[in-house]
Amino acid sequence: MKTPRQLSDVPHGTLDLLVLKTLDTLGPMHGYAIARRIEQVAGESVRLSQGSIYPALIRLAQEGWIATEWAVSETNRSVKVYSLTRSGRRQLRIEVENWEKATALVARFLEASS
Repeated sequence: MKTPRQLSDVPHGTLDLLVLKTLDTLGPMHGYAIARRIEQVAGESVRLSQGSIYPALIRLAQEGWIATEWAVSETNRSVKVYSLTRSGRRQLRIEVENWEKATALVARFLEASS
């Protein structure tokens, strides 16, 4: 098990992409499930706190990229469920394109000889 110092936060600017991709792949989910899925795919090397995932979900909803509705969870509790909107699907394509450009740029610098 990794200690808190060995866990890292999600790299700056990538949380929106990860949330949108999670909803695109798995469909509607509540916030806790989204955070746990991101951590699972990251191989448990990333941690998401409520202080990071919920502000991101609010921001994405305000942008119109995700929609929210109330539902009842598996544990019979009221939860807010998030789903990707048509606008969110378009934004996901943009986010992926931007990520690919950024990583290609960094890769060029890392591969450049001195």
